[in-house]
Amino acid sequence: MADAETPLKPRRHLPGDRRPDTRAMIRVDQAGEHGAARIYAGQLAVMGGRHRDAGEIRHMAAQEQRHLDGMNRIMAARGVRPTLLGPFWHVAGFALGAGTALLGPKAAMACTEAVETVIDQHYGEQTEALADGRDPELKAMIDDYRADEVAHRDAAAAHTGGGAFPAMETLIRAGCRTAIALAKRI
Repeated sequence: MADAETPLKPRRHLPGDRRPDTRAMIRVDQAGEHGAARIYAGQLAVMGGRHRDAGEIRHMAAQEQRHLDGMNRIMAARGVRPTLLGPFWHVAGFALGAGTALLGPKAAMACTEAVETVIDQHYGEQTEALADGRDPELKAMIDDYRADEVAHRDAAAAHTGGGAFPAMETLIRAGCRTAIALAKRI
């Protein structure tokens, strides 16, 4: 039993435990929002502010920054540690954004479409896990952010016609799924 001076340890999940691990959710979501902000920074660094898509990308980047700020706040308030892979996501996100922008505006939008497709699925799984009402604050944040991510995906698909770079998009989706799995644990 913990006394007043001994902090409680975070609850460990046992195999088969179906309760949502909100600490892991916050950690992975903060990492993802950080990566997304860096992707847009990379795209804008290459495309510049005068490209016809720059205004839309800046708008998406501002929404991702709002998401990141929110996740940073809830992370600090709840004492959730960030992923140890943060420095890697910082560089990898920028490189992914810059690299796809170097291929052209359609490739940059295809990157957004691929990333946001995975994030929509990921946030959908989280909102289902939180449907029991155990953490209404986190669920509301995820639902809000998910709506923005879906809008980003749909806007990007409108620019590309959907599936413009199938091999690249498949790799990006696989990379996002791997990043999610790693950030939950590391």
